[in-house]
Amino acid sequence: MLTEARLHARATGKREAVFGGLIELARPKDWIKNVFVVLPVPFAIAAGSHFELNPFVWGLCGFCLINSAIYTFNDWLDAEADRLHPQKCRRPLAAETVPPVAAAALMAVFLLAGIGLCLATGKLAAVWIVLVYVAINVAYSLGAKHVALLDVFFLSSGFVIRVLLGCVLLSAAPSAWLLLCTSALALFLGFAKRRADLLSGIDRNHRPSLRQYSQQFLDQALAICAGVALLSYALYSIEAKVLLPGREMAPMPFVAYGILNYLRLAIGENVGGSPVEVAFTSRSTQLCAIGWAVAVTWSLGLW
Repeated sequence: MLTEARLHARATGKREAVFGGLIELARPKDWIKNVFVVLPVPFAIAAGSHFELNPFVWGLCGFCLINSAIYTFNDWLDAEADRLHPQKCRRPLAAETVPPVAAAALMAVFLLAGIGLCLATGKLAAVWIVLVYVAINVAYSLGAKHVALLDVFFLSSGFVIRVLLGCVLLSAAPSAWLLLCTSALALFLGFAKRRADLLSGIDRNHRPSLRQYSQQFLDQALAICAGVALLSYALYSIEAKVLLPGREMAPMPFVAYGILNYLRLAIGENVGGSPVEVAFTSRSTQLCAIGWAVAVTWSLGLW
């Protein structure tokens, strides 16, 4: 009886470990990046777009599931290399707590469910956008991530795609200045990630693109992208017709503080390897985001 109880407990523990590993593979914490899908909402409402909650929520949830499918695919491809990494060796596939077959099944379910939810929005353009997102990320995982600059461009494209998806779900045309600002900010985050990778001493065999980067280049790239992001947001604020006269620059201090504070963290404290971790752990970043949301809704005349 004791042996049977131990076997049962061991089997139960293994099932729980697999279930927990599958949740970890999905990386629900990283769904916070999809705040970029939501960013166009107040601007579109102020511009007079009709906001339909259900299609928007379906598209957002579908994109979250597709994100998880991509994360699983990337971990599945990188399992062998991750075992040589000091932190990534604890990932479920690298640590072998989740069988590859279970990961493949999870990936397929998330991908099909995500595309299905995007189809349910009734907006064909949303489906095309998520398919482009999938194609870019597959290309990134299969080799683009090993090429300097190309890796950061592929990474940053995901944030721009999120904004475009939000605009499509809202049936709103994206502003060229807003897309430029998003692109510059996304490149800024991508270069900050590579800088953190470079200084963390990651094996160049694990991340070949790091051989083609230097700290000096990445510092300069960060400064350039930060400047472009700030300038493009300022020009958008000046030219955007949806912002009320006299209120258009209200969010600018929060934008400037947020970008410069992240630059300080990336260069001064070698933080920036994961914008998700910064979002969850940096109190100043959280307060800045709240301040920006309050200021931008006020500048749009929503309250």
